[in-house]
Amino acid sequence: MYRPSIAALILLALAGCATVPGSHYAKQESTALAHPETTRFGQQADVQARAHAGLAGFRLVPQGVDGFLLRAEMAGAAERTLDLQYFVIQNDETGKMLMDGVLRAAERGVRVRMLLDDSDDVARDRQILALAAHPNIQIRIFNPFFSRGILDFMRSAEFVVASSRLNYRMHNKLFVADNSIAILGGRNIGDEYFQASKETEFGDFDVLTIGPLVSQVSKSFDNFWNSDLAIPLEALSFGKPSSSVLDEYRAALAENLTKMAGSPYVKRLAAGDPLTPILTGRSALVWAKGEVLYDSPEKSKVQSGEQPGRLLRQRLGEAIKGVKTELLVVSPYLVPGDGGMRLLDDLRNHGVHVRILTNSLASTDMPIVHSGYQKYREPMLKDGIELYEVRPVLGKPDGQGSGGSLKNPSGGQFALHAKVFVLDRRSVFVGSMNFDRRSLRLNTELGVLIDSPELARQVIARFNAIAQPANSYVPTLTAADANGKQTLIWKTQEDGKAIELQSEPMGDLMKGVKTNLLTLLPLDDLL
Repeated sequence: MYRPSIAALILLALAGCATVPGSHYAKQESTALAHPETTRFGQQADVQARAHAGLAGFRLVPQGVDGFLLRAEMAGAAERTLDLQYFVIQNDETGKMLMDGVLRAAERGVRVRMLLDDSDDVARDRQILALAAHPNIQIRIFNPFFSRGILDFMRSAEFVVASSRLNYRMHNKLFVADNSIAILGGRNIGDEYFQASKETEFGDFDVLTIGPLVSQVSKSFDNFWNSDLAIPLEALSFGKPSSSVLDEYRAALAENLTKMAGSPYVKRLAAGDPLTPILTGRSALVWAKGEVLYDSPEKSKVQSGEQPGRLLRQRLGEAIKGVKTELLVVSPYLVPGDGGMRLLDDLRNHGVHVRILTNSLASTDMPIVHSGYQKYREPMLKDGIELYEVRPVLGKPDGQGSGGSLKNPSGGQFALHAKVFVLDRRSVFVGSMNFDRRSLRLNTELGVLIDSPELARQVIARFNAIAQPANSYVPTLTAADANGKQTLIWKTQEDGKAIELQSEPMGDLMKGVKTNLLTLLPLDDLL
């Protein structure tokens, strides 16, 4: 009966060192498809790209349903390669539908590479990782835990022992088919990201791109896939799953498809909407110059000066410093830190209009991050920055002029998850990076900076639709009293009538108590 305890002690001893498990495994390097023009996706993309020399084609994807359909269609039509890079892939209804598409692609002979962060979703380890049993599917785990399988219960203890390594996570989100078409942005894979959850809808943005920019996106994937921190599943404890485990998962995927047979997701997927019109030119893309921004896989070493590399925040920061008139920020988690506050303060000193959309305490799924945001809210307001905090129940969910309804068809509560910056109503950044310390310093991130007034207009329309008082709480400082004190209030609308709240809307009492207690801890650098 002492065997599990002994194993746990050995595990913790191993975890105490800085070595990444499986790092000495002799893995094979691979790269994106060298000749995408040999595929149907590549040929269709080339036809349109030749008419827009030097530019890339873009389509903003504000609707979660469309985000699901595009990925599913890409998996269903890929001929040579599929590359997936995600912080989270959930084993729920839409997650299983996409994994079924990935498995079917592999059975057609498509080479599949899946790079997953080793976050705390242990159910994923037991289910989705079964796909690695297929000979055409390779799965690598970024910066993995030692704890796996029957030792999953030790993950929390391992994190405490090796937090300096394990706190470093891959937050990138990327789906590429045949090195010809890519979709990236803020969405992970799961029901709440695709408007399929009955509990929560994460309001988000993806961007689809075809043309010359896709090779840059694939290069970012290759850099991570071949990095020392990307460990093949078979190099980790309990190794590669068996064919029988894959057969069990295949049966679970088939059962899920039967369950979803009458859903709008399946019906629209059968119609080839929305990807087919995009690739055939019947649905216009926005053609513009763009730049892929991403952190090096060894971001922590780049920051410390141990090795050269890329830092997304540096390039995006340079662009933001050049803003002349207006900066819009959409960030569900907002903890700017001292550096971010200096950047915002400098913009305000030069007369730049700054508007930021984030989650309210009532809508956030991360109260611990909101506790960090609370420290910066009043200083930002005093600096003349306009803040909008999304309500969990939208008063005007029709979203007219914003690229589609804001309403979740499944009825779940709304929470912000998009990460978008609009610079001078001309340039747009869409990606995985929040305006918080974790994204800036601890996680690796990915996004694209696009020079397009048209895409900026589309993002601004959606920003304005969500920021209106019926859909957001607007924190405001009252005029100073006789003692010079200002009070924080929240302006909003109920049943079409303007109201002012004297205390922070928190959703439930315990969430508010927990958040207030967390503000007492020095957590900024971890949020």
